[in-house]
Amino acid sequence: MSQSTIITASPDVMSGTSVFAGTRVPVQTLLDYLKAGESIDDFLEGFPTIKREQVHLALLFC
Repeated sequence: MSQSTIITASPDVMSGTSVFAGTRVPVQTLLDYLKAGESIDDFLEGFPTIKREQVHLALLFC
């Protein structure tokens, strides 16, 4: 997976906020979950459209 298939930003989606590609889920939401002590599994349960591989790769780019 390339970065563009993991994270995208467009003025037409969430006002240009970086989101997981193909969704309206901001990458910042993942970071907020982790900062609050939640697990990746918790995040994936809350956002089932996101794939585990996307999360792991997104963390490499952040």
